[in-house]
Amino acid sequence: MYLTQLSLTDFRNFTRLEIEVPRGMMLLVGGNAQGKTSLLEAVYYLSTFTSFHASHSRELIHFAAMREPLAVGRITADYQRGDKSHHLEVRIIKEVNGANISRVRREVLLDGVKCKFDQVIGHFNAVLFLPGMLSIMDGPPVERRRYLDLSISQTDARYAAALSTYNKALGQRNALLKLLGERGGDPDQLNYWDEQIVQTGAYIIQARIQAIREIEDRAALIHNELTRAAERLRLVYQPAYDPYSLPTRQMALALEAPIDRTGFEQDEIAQGFREALLSARKEEIARGMTTLGPHRDDLHFLGNGIDLGVYGSRGQIRTAVLALKIAEIAWMREKTGFWPVLLLDEVLAELDPQRREDLLEHLNDIEQTLLTTADLDLFDPQFVGAATTWYFKDGRLTTELLEGANSC
Repeated sequence: MYLTQLSLTDFRNFTRLEIEVPRGMMLLVGGNAQGKTSLLEAVYYLSTFTSFHASHSRELIHFAAMREPLAVGRITADYQRGDKSHHLEVRIIKEVNGANISRVRREVLLDGVKCKFDQVIGHFNAVLFLPGMLSIMDGPPVERRRYLDLSISQTDARYAAALSTYNKALGQRNALLKLLGERGGDPDQLNYWDEQIVQTGAYIIQARIQAIREIEDRAALIHNELTRAAERLRLVYQPAYDPYSLPTRQMALALEAPIDRTGFEQDEIAQGFREALLSARKEEIARGMTTLGPHRDDLHFLGNGIDLGVYGSRGQIRTAVLALKIAEIAWMREKTGFWPVLLLDEVLAELDPQRREDLLEHLNDIEQTLLTTADLDLFDPQFVGAATTWYFKDGRLTTELLEGANSC
């Protein structure tokens, strides 16, 4: 899979950008705040319909356009998926209603047909690395859940739909729990919402179990190469509802103890989840919140048995995240049948020369990679010679391949 054309209109700091995108390796070179990362953000948005920087969609629309009553930030792309060409367009629309209140909504069109977002997610695939993504390991659990959700949703359309249904049902269940705790009432009112989160939650848990095991197998091998066999990487899933139950009177296992949950069927997970919710009902009513379920899952990354999120150095965490992202590429290709587009932001910063060389070797087989850098000297001259180089300066983009491309 690879992009052939990209167009941005009033997106972030681009008022207008329209370029043909070459296949293979591309270097985006420029200083800070020149638009390099925003271009990666636009490409990644086509795969997940979420931003890694913006807390709200309105932040994606160019600031000058936002002054108008009607503003539209637009990303359009032509891309090749196997032997078929496709056209994808995303519109982020700010409009003012009759009461002079503005709102922002989004639209997505695939090959000219307007679709729901959960119907299109995963049709175009991309894997992204940003320096800020080190929080996958050393940040709060919500960052790790977000990583899993965005990765799995690109390979499994049912997962995105299940996650949406689960979150809506969870909100309703929490509201009812709070009401029952404050005013009393029949606890059996929870039965309907219990079943909603049990069925969708079981699917989410099973998908996470499988994905973590498959990604771990690949990430461990890549991490072994990047560290020259000095460290062994493991991914440890800690579900808030765990289908794996210890025998009675057995002490809890240590974090580094491997547990294989891949044999659990969805119905088996659902039945156990249902029983666990019923057992926790009294406590959850008192607390006014749902304490069990995939919304409280966590994922730990161990290097030689040490929790990298707690004890890992910045270099160890960065190497582990890079191994994770490279593994995600191979995993996504196996699940979908197509290479995802790889997006790497300042990937060589803080890596020693040997790890830079090892990392770049892993990029050779990928159909299309976009790398940003402020320092072209970080790259081997032979690598630079084989890549297409784009230069960002003063808000303008020029390329060796497309001389005179439109500027932002």
